[in-house]
Amino acid sequence: MLKILVPINIYIISDSLGETGEHVVRAATSQFDILNYEIKKIPYISDVESLKDTLDNISKDENKIIFYTLVEKNLLNYVRDYVNSNNLVAVDLLSPIIDTIRGFTGAEPMREPGTIRKLDEDYFKRVEAIEFAVKYDDGKNPSGLVDADLVILGVSRTSKTPLSMYLANKKIKVANIPLVPETKLPNELNDVPARKIVGLTNSPLKLNEIREERLKALGLPKGSNYSSMERILEEIDYAEIIMKKIGCPIIDVSNKAIEETAEIIIEYLNKIKIKMAMN
Repeated sequence: MLKILVPINIYIISDSLGETGEHVVRAATSQFDILNYEIKKIPYISDVESLKDTLDNISKDENKIIFYTLVEKNLLNYVRDYVNSNNLVAVDLLSPIIDTIRGFTGAEPMREPGTIRKLDEDYFKRVEAIEFAVKYDDGKNPSGLVDADLVILGVSRTSKTPLSMYLANKKIKVANIPLVPETKLPNELNDVPARKIVGLTNSPLKLNEIREERLKALGLPKGSNYSSMERILEEIDYAEIIMKKIGCPIIDVSNKAIEETAEIIIEYLNKIKIKMAMN
């Protein structure tokens, strides 16, 4: 393989972070035995004036190659005219791909900088919310309550965990706490505003049915205190007292799918955000 001894200055001009251009350039340069090269990113180019200043500075350098990932038409037209007028070596990394997709689909591109970054941010927020829901599930770690977007309270078998995971996929960080008469509520709950708490309840008959099935799945004998009507009524009464004392909304999940309960909660959270923005 021929060794390339001449130092090369590689510039990546972008209207976003420039990460797309850098990944492509590094993949390409890895195919050559280049002993000395430097990649310089110029991100967040948003107007012709800053683009002109950037190109003027690059033009003064030796042994340069320009790669650009620009999507706005005026910036694209300017950089093309500039490199042609000044005989610069430059490569438009995005336009050929965008033009191919446009020709194939007949759809016009958004021409909006940074869309891939926004998609990445959404992905990482979702992952963060899922990890949060797992870490703070079932009252395991009350220290995270103050960092939650939402805290769910409810007796056993009111779908707290699956609901927390469903909401996490909507990028909502949820912690949930089981309400058990014999177990003291965590002190950290006192630091959570009531507007960030939602209570779940269920009908006694439905809870009895669900808990009997749970015992069966675990291979435990029927008629345990866990599924007895007396115990269930005691837990529901206790939970109702706690929720009313907090002043949080209470949702009866007895005839609702997880998705339906989640939509009620999302609508509630959106209303809270609007009210807080108005105050």
